[in-house]
Amino acid sequence: MNVAILGCGHVGLELGRQLTERGHDAIGVRRSDEGVAEIEATGFDAVQADVTDRDALEAVPDVDAIVFAASSGGRGADAAREVYVEGLRTAIQQFGERDQSPDRLVYTSSTGVHGDHDGDWVDEETEIDPTTEKTEVLAEAERIALELPPEYGFEGTVARYAGLYGPGRYRLERYLEGPVTEGYLNMVHRDDAAGAVRYLLEEDLARGEVVQVVDDEPASKWVFADWLAEQCDVEQPPKQTKAERLEAGDVSEAGKRRILTSKRCSNDKLRNLGYEFAYPTYREGYRDAIDDYRGR
Repeated sequence: MNVAILGCGHVGLELGRQLTERGHDAIGVRRSDEGVAEIEATGFDAVQADVTDRDALEAVPDVDAIVFAASSGGRGADAAREVYVEGLRTAIQQFGERDQSPDRLVYTSSTGVHGDHDGDWVDEETEIDPTTEKTEVLAEAERIALELPPEYGFEGTVARYAGLYGPGRYRLERYLEGPVTEGYLNMVHRDDAAGAVRYLLEEDLARGEVVQVVDDEPASKWVFADWLAEQCDVEQPPKQTKAERLEAGDVSEAGKRRILTSKRCSNDKLRNLGYEFAYPTYREGYRDAIDDYRGR
């Protein structure tokens, strides 16, 4: 299987590594010299191109599957639209119009499109309700990922990621130092974020569908922070309610919506499809980070 990973960053590098390790051909696409060097250092082929540039994407060879994992770099809604909506549409059209078009697409989205459910469980059948401009963009991109590829003879899948963590993104100090605001954490380790997409491609699953990629156990932020403190042998961090956080008066409107958003994301569908997690919960996933912290 030949796979092009468009926007081959934090998760894409691990996906390319896993695919290559299993005998597939991976091609990572990044727009910067540094990004290309990272891909090559990971051990698979790289193409330098901006995913929003149709002409630049011509340099990417024909493939069996494309994974659209580009990031807007934490910028605002306009930048997100340029990448997630316009870039995705451009990529689908560019590859779809080729003589040898791909067989399928996987678009990596976010569980943020669910909005607020007051702590209740949500799954792929739950109607989405994005609450910020950026998550509205992500919801629009999900529709494009599912509806546009069939016009070019292939199918799309949406892999809806929970909060990513892993090497370089553990953020231990944030939870050990506090204050920690109440709410739920829905998480997935980088290796499983990549592994789930690799599995769906290898097993030819979830064509034309959405799959939530989240670990087994949504966690209370307070419980998670206290567990981390115990494991790291430090005092439990200070905590605050949502009301106390909002009363601080230094929160943007988008920040307020994020603080007030609460849900627990189910991974039953991914589990029922047969995926086995390398890190089923944060307890396994944070072990290396905790060992590093204790070893300082």
